[in-house]
Amino acid sequence: MSETVDSFPVTKRNKVVRRPQRGKYDKATVYDILDAAMLCHIAYVIDGQPYCTPTAFWREGDDLIWHGSSASRMLRAQSKGIPVCVTVTHMDAIVLARCGFNHSINYRSVMAYGTAQLVEDEAEKNRLIDTFLDRFFPGRSKLMRETTKQEAKATSFVRMTMEQASGKIRDVHVHDDEEDYAHPAWTALIPVRQVIGEIEECPRQLPGVTKPAEMAPWQAGRRLDEICAETGRLYEEAEG
Repeated sequence: MSETVDSFPVTKRNKVVRRPQRGKYDKATVYDILDAAMLCHIAYVIDGQPYCTPTAFWREGDDLIWHGSSASRMLRAQSKGIPVCVTVTHMDAIVLARCGFNHSINYRSVMAYGTAQLVEDEAEKNRLIDTFLDRFFPGRSKLMRETTKQEAKATSFVRMTMEQASGKIRDVHVHDDEEDYAHPAWTALIPVRQVIGEIEECPRQLPGVTKPAEMAPWQAGRRLDEICAETGRLYEEAEG
C-alpha cells in the first residue's frame, strides 16, 4: 500500500504477514481500535526475561499513556526508556464451522511499537492524573477532592510515542470448504460483546447526589467499546 502522513510506515517489524489483507496501517483505523479500549497489554524484556503487563491506557495523538504504581517493576524498568510492544484486542465473535480447522474468532487488534519513558515533569504528571479520569468519565476530575501529595507520589505515568503500529481485523462469517457444507453439523457465528450491567450506586451516597449529565454515555446495556470511543471523542472536543 502507498504510505502517507496519515499512515504508519510499514516495516518488517509491524507488517502483517499472516493474512496480510487484514492488515491496517492507516492511523484512522488504528486510532479507532485503540480508542474503543480501556485496557491494553504491554510486553517488554527485563534482564532477558519477557513480561506482559495488563493496564489501563489512553491515546493522545500518536502517544499512548498508561499508569501504574511507582513501585511497579514495569515502571521502574521503563524510567530510563525501554522498547515495548503495546497490544489491544477486541473479541467480536466466535465462528463455529463444520471442521475444527475452520473454527475461528472475529476480532479487531492493534500492535504498537515504541520506547516507553516515565513522565517525570510534575506539572505534566498532575495533568495526566485529571486526564486519566476525564478521558473515560467526562468532567469527573472537577468533582473529585484534590489529590494528595502522597497519592501523586505513589502514582506514575508512562508515555510511548508510536513509532510503528498495525491494526488487524477479521470480520468473516462461517466459511467452510465447499465439500463440508453437506456435513450435518450445527454451525453459527456467535457475537461477543462487553456490555455494561445495571449500575449499583454506593450505599453511602450522600443525599441529593445524582449521576452527572456528563456521565450519560455510561448506561446499562451499552457496549463498552462504544462508550470508550464516545468518551474519547467528547474529551478531544472539550480539549479543543
